[in-house]
Parts: sequence; structure tokens; C-alpha cells
Amino acid sequence: MRIGELAGRSGVSTRALRYYEEQKLLAAERSPSGQRHYPDSAVDHVLLIRQLYSAGLSSKAILTLLPCVVDGTATPELLDGLAVERGRIDHQIAELVAVRDRLDDVVAGATTNLRTGRPCGARQRR
Repeated sequence: MRIGELAGRSGVSTRALRYYEEQKLLAAERSPSGQRHYPDSAVDHVLLIRQLYSAGLSSKAILTLLPCVVDGTATPELLDGLAVERGRIDHQIAELVAVRDRLDDVVAGATTNLRTGRPCGARQRR
């Protein structure tokens, strides 16, 4: 498939796809006229790259771990790096859960205040 089709199927801009290629995260065959052509498997590959970027991994980290994801190739150093990234993501998840719980408390308090007619932040007198 050509770059425009890959962009449409993966939800990524053609500019992003060119960037992934520049960073060596994605490879394309070139036609004699220079057009990029990608295999159907490129859609899943691009979706994985997007997930890894969303998780906060750098293009360098993604490039390092892609061989492990694609064909199972791993070194002890790569596994150590993956463990570090996983730990960072676990920490990020814990922080997000704490923020969500705090927001739940705020919503519950605001809902109670709305029912009682007290403004948000008003303290109950004892």
C-alpha cells in the first residue's frame, strides 16, 4: 500500500509516517519512481509505534525494542531496558490512578454540595 493508504488505515498523518521512516522505526520499499510502498503488516506496526509513543517512550527506545517485538530478538541489555520502561509506565499508571481517585473525591463533594445548596469548598459547620 502507498503512504496515503497507510496513513488512512492507521490514523497517522503522512508526515508522521515519514518521520517514523526517518527515525528507522518504519521501512518502505521504493518504486522506480520513488513512491513508498508498505506491506499490510505496516498498519499494526504503526499502531504499535503510536502506543509506545503514547506510553512515553522515545524514538530511540522504540528503535531499540522493536526487534524484540517484531521477531523475538532480545539481549540481556534490551530486557533490562524493557524492565526499566515497564517500571516507569507502572509508576505513571499509579500516579494517574491517584489523580482519578482525587477527582472522584472532588466530584463526590461537589455533588453533595449541589444537593445541599452549599457552594463548592464550603465547609460543613459542626
